Amino acid sequence: MTTTNPLQYPATKKVDTADTYFGTKVPDPYRWLEDDRAADTKEWVKAENKVTQAYLSQIPYRDAMHEHLKQLWNYEKYSAPFKEGKYTYFYKNDGLQSQAVLWRQIGDGAPEVFLDPNKFSVDGTTSMQGINFTRDGSMAAYQLSEGGSDWRKVSVIKTEDKSIVGDTLIDVKFSDIAWKGNDGFYYSSYDKPKAGSQLAGITQYHKLFYHKLGTAQSSDVLIFGGDATPRRYIGAYLTEDERFLVITAAKETTGNELYIQDLSNPNSLIQNIVDNFDNQHHVLTNVGSKLYILTNLYEPNFKIVTVDASDPKTINWKDFIPATDDVLTASTGGGKIFAEYLKDATSFVQQYDMDGKLERTITLPAIGTANGFSAKKEEKEVYYTFTNYVYPPTIFKLDIASGVSTLYKKSGVRFDPEKYESKQVFYPSKDGTKIPMIITWKKGTVMNGKNPLLLYAYGGFGVSLTPAFSTSNIILLEHGGIYAVPNLRGGGEYGERWHVAGTKMKKQNVFDDFIAAAEYLIKHKYTSKDYLAISGGSNGGLLVGAVMAQRPDLCKVALPAVGVMDMLRYNKFTAGAGWSYDYGTAEDNQEMFNYLYSYSPYHALKPAIYPATMVTTADHDDRVVPAHSFKFAARLQEYQNGPAPVIIRIETKAGHGAGQSTEQVISGQVDKWAFMFWNMGVKY
Repeated sequence: MTTTNPLQYPATKKVDTADTYFGTKVPDPYRWLEDDRAADTKEWVKAENKVTQAYLSQIPYRDAMHEHLKQLWNYEKYSAPFKEGKYTYFYKNDGLQSQAVLWRQIGDGAPEVFLDPNKFSVDGTTSMQGINFTRDGSMAAYQLSEGGSDWRKVSVIKTEDKSIVGDTLIDVKFSDIAWKGNDGFYYSSYDKPKAGSQLAGITQYHKLFYHKLGTAQSSDVLIFGGDATPRRYIGAYLTEDERFLVITAAKETTGNELYIQDLSNPNSLIQNIVDNFDNQHHVLTNVGSKLYILTNLYEPNFKIVTVDASDPKTINWKDFIPATDDVLTASTGGGKIFAEYLKDATSFVQQYDMDGKLERTITLPAIGTANGFSAKKEEKEVYYTFTNYVYPPTIFKLDIASGVSTLYKKSGVRFDPEKYESKQVFYPSKDGTKIPMIITWKKGTVMNGKNPLLLYAYGGFGVSLTPAFSTSNIILLEHGGIYAVPNLRGGGEYGERWHVAGTKMKKQNVFDDFIAAAEYLIKHKYTSKDYLAISGGSNGGLLVGAVMAQRPDLCKVALPAVGVMDMLRYNKFTAGAGWSYDYGTAEDNQEMFNYLYSYSPYHALKPAIYPATMVTTADHDDRVVPAHSFKFAARLQEYQNGPAPVIIRIETKAGHGAGQSTEQVISGQVDKWAFMFWNMGVKY
């Protein structure tokens, strides 16, 4: 690889700003980049994007790669179908449509378009983020996101003729829609920040409202939250028979209180079941007054319990499906419970009746990830989607009575799974803990240390990375490349203990697990330092940033996306304070401050020879505000002592990731592969 010009970065001014924590003065010279509304921030973004686009446009095969990925992407994509009223609904994207379209049909009749989000905006950046139907299917409420923002609008329509009902609700955030009959629905939101940035302003306390159709949003009734019960996250849903309103309330992203209200009794009050945030609980379903609850109380891998709603305190809970060594999630359909287990980060599914009798283990087509198994009580079949790193998403129909799965929709992607393979390995981390990792490559690839390898991970918030096919990864695999995904501590692959082992003062475990993955891959000749790229988004962006600061010599290319880079101030923006269960905060105590300060990517950088780095973020990201990436990139450009480029790619009219148009997704993926290949000298 050669570059015609050494990169000239924009001159980024430094200001004399500092904070003092427990007697330690911490300079923050790029604090001014936090103000997304300021003219100088906008100018800086424009100048950085100019450098980035000039750099990427010199890569001779970028356009050809874009054309190739477009061709790979151009096939029909379907979701599993679901029934609402007399219609069966499904999502479909013809291939390169900006957003998937919601279709419907009656029985085997001809499908018709129900809602086409591509018509919501000229450039395809307004997306539909969820739709909820009334129990009889006659009405639906759908949420709209503009430019990828977490702030949503809610529109209500009659499904028969698609006519709008009432006014559109605005300023709804982190909410589901829970219909109560056909009269109205419950939803959650925050007070929108009045002063300062609408994008970055703190969203502190969630509120649960009831909206009665035909009335103004300003007259919606506050049901839960607000000053009386301040909670950062409040969710609400109804049991399928609409007898119980279930409310979950949380202060952080892990652990929740649980409440119910018996809507069959007009005088019933909201009743508390769990009054602390120590564990996670979710009402799965009910049979009459009997509640089925998924919980990790006393069981970090989760179990299902039952209790009568008349006295639902935890002391009365009875084990229904006991905990095992594998992590349990569950869904319901056709009057059955589907227990979905994670076994070394892959799916294992069992079907139970409502009395707790195991009816069968579902036979899956291979080792991988199965999602779905959800339907209404009266249905005779459920659908599920199966995938792994070499198995494109395929929809199966499961006959509940017989347990027989039949192929419903095969993926149309141009990819021959027979030519590729995936293997799971277990490698030791720094402290000897065994970490699973799945490695994928094209058969016949010679392991000589010269294969471009993308190492991708997350490691936080109890999130499990399970095998999933990626059309974009075909570009890498076709060119003798390797894709590796380790299941780091901090994730949920082995339950709450695994999650906690990567939080607060144990966060270094996550970085050590990632570094050990890279060293394992190099030692076993899958790749070498000169052909290794590290990648992650959001909490995974933090991972990449922290590892770059600790081991700038580890890899050739680094791709931190929408990362949490300033660990001393992350809790000052949007809903960031809710992440403190995982991270702790600099205000907690001196020990926590010292720990965060030592690994915070923005603060831990020092003058060194860093890998070729492309930081990515988006101007409408109101989850992990772009200021994190702005400040990190500015400091990395300042401290880069080596010849490798440090660029920041700032997507416009986009947010944290959800709702991007197909063209935005493809362009982002092409730039990632082009940057990686170019800096490794890989021929395309």
